[in-house]
Amino acid sequence: MCKDSCSIEPTSCCCHSHFRKFLTKEEQIKQLEEYADELQNELKAVNEHINELKK
Repeated sequence: MCKDSCSIEPTSCCCHSHFRKFLTKEEQIKQLEEYADELQNELKAVNEHINELKK
């Protein structure tokens, strides 16, 4: 991901002055792991919200 405050991939974000087109395998893995963590946190928040609405 771009920055903590930005949820857009660096190639389409205005937060960077220059972009790298290709990432190393390790960088790709790190990005995907971070993205998976974000998705898990989002799902947790959605489930919490659903539970609150059911009360």
